Amino acid sequence: VRPRSITIPIKNRHVFITGGSSGIGLSLAHHFASHGARVSILARDHRKLEAAKEAIQLSTGVDVSIFSADVRDFDAVKKAVEDAGPIDVLICNQGIFYPQELEFQSLDEIKFMFDVNVMGTFHLIKAALPLMKKDRKSRGPASIAIMSSQAGQVGIYGYTAYSASKFALRGLAEALQHEVIADDIHVSLIFPPDTDTPGLEEENRRKPELTSIIAGSSGMMKADEVAKKTIDGIKKGSFIIPCNIEGELLSIATAGLSPQRSYLMAFLEVIAASPVRLLGLFFQWNWDMKFEIDPLELMESSSRQKVRS
Repeated sequence: VRPRSITIPIKNRHVFITGGSSGIGLSLAHHFASHGARVSILARDHRKLEAAKEAIQLSTGVDVSIFSADVRDFDAVKKAVEDAGPIDVLICNQGIFYPQELEFQSLDEIKFMFDVNVMGTFHLIKAALPLMKKDRKSRGPASIAIMSSQAGQVGIYGYTAYSASKFALRGLAEALQHEVIADDIHVSLIFPPDTDTPGLEEENRRKPELTSIIAGSSGMMKADEVAKKTIDGIKKGSFIIPCNIEGELLSIATAGLSPQRSYLMAFLEVIAASPVRLLGLFFQWNWDMKFEIDPLELMESSSRQKVRS
C-alpha cells in the first residue's frame, strides 16, 4: 500500500473558478491565466465580472470567459458550466461569512451561509462532474478544489454557523475523493486563515470581541499569497492545502483518515501527532480561560490594551 504521486497540469487546461470577480478568486484567475490556462470565472455581479475580465486581460493578455449566476440556483449553475465547456480544474471558491454568536444570529443568515457555502458547492460539483468525467483518460488528470477555512478545521467562538458550513465541506471532499479517484479526478481542500479581501472589513465590524482575539492569533494573509499556495497544492494533487504555519499544524492535528500523497508528510503527521495535540490543548485551555470571562470585563480589558498600544 503506497500513495500514488500525481501532477495536475495547468497549461492549456480549462480552469473554472467561482467567486472569481474579487478576492482570492480573482487572484487565482490572474495566476492561472499567467500559467497559460484557459480561465472561466463565475460570480453574481456582472459589472464586477466585466471589471475582473478587463483587469486579467490587461495583466496577462488572456481573455477570460465570464458567467453571471447565483450558486444557490442549480439550473443557472448547470447552464453556466455547460456553456463554459469541459472543465479540467474546478475551483469552488464562493463563500459568505457572517460572524455572530449562535444565540443572536438569525436563522435566515445561517441558512444563507449554508446555501452558498455548502449547497453552492454541491451544485457546482453536481453540474460539472459529468463533463469532467467525459474523455478524462485521454485528457489527463483533473482537479476539484474546494475553498474551506481554518474555521473548518477548528470551531471558533462567534463562528458557530460558519464553522459548521466549512466543516461540512470536509466530509464532502473526503467522500467525493473516493467516488472520483477511478476517473483520475483529484480533490483538494484549501484552509486559508483570515484573508485581506473586499469583504473582510465588514466581517471585522461584525466580529464579537472574543472572535477577534482568537481569530487574530493566526494572522492575516493576502489573497495573492493564498492563491499561490492553492495553485501549488492543486498541481501536486494534494488533498489538504494549508496556507500558513498555523494551517500546517491544524492539518496535522486534524489529519484523521484524510488522503495523503506525500510519504514525507505522512511520516510527519504520524511523528508530530502527539506534540501537536499537546500544543492544541494549551490553545484550547487558553481559549477556555477567555470564554469564562464576563464579556463586559473582556471588552474593558481589550480597550485598555488598545489605549496602551
